[in-house]
Amino acid sequence: MEDRRITKTKRNLKSTLISMLPEQPFEQISITELCARAQISRITFYSHYSDKYALVDEIFQDMVVLGTEDYERKQRKNNPGRDEVLSYCNILDAIMELYYSHFDFFHYTAPDKNPYLAFAFYSIVLETVEKHTKRMERQSRLKYSPKRIAGFLCYGIIGFINEGHAERIPVERQQKEAKELLMGILRSRVLIQL
Repeated sequence: MEDRRITKTKRNLKSTLISMLPEQPFEQISITELCARAQISRITFYSHYSDKYALVDEIFQDMVVLGTEDYERKQRKNNPGRDEVLSYCNILDAIMELYYSHFDFFHYTAPDKNPYLAFAFYSIVLETVEKHTKRMERQSRLKYSPKRIAGFLCYGIIGFINEGHAERIPVERQQKEAKELLMGILRSRVLIQL
């Protein structure tokens, strides 16, 4: 278990970095400025992180832990039989709920604002869906590789949600419609070899 002082310092650095994102792109944030705002020394920063990428990667890993816990809760609650389609919907719900509950951070993961953050976020989502698809492969013969299926689902859902934002569709409706679309694709068995 991590020392409370270390945990407090890391939490301070993470929240300071997030608070700086509205002012400037991630790529332009310097360690010197981050440390000044967090009121810590550069020596302290470098005793915890090799660079700002390691810091933001840890923020993403914190989010993965929260999302995984939420997904597991959803599975226990509404999918005790481990239905494949409901499992995917629980992943989608957990990702969307995490995204909107931490919108102060995820809002800045758009490719045009912060390419590194966008790439890191998308890579984590893609990896999560790919792992789940590999588990699905044990039960069903897939027509395509788990990586291709994950790419199709992730790009499709992200595009669907982004266009919904552009059309100013309320979050609750977007989540419902994205889930309906995902269920329709998966229940059609179009990804499974019969």
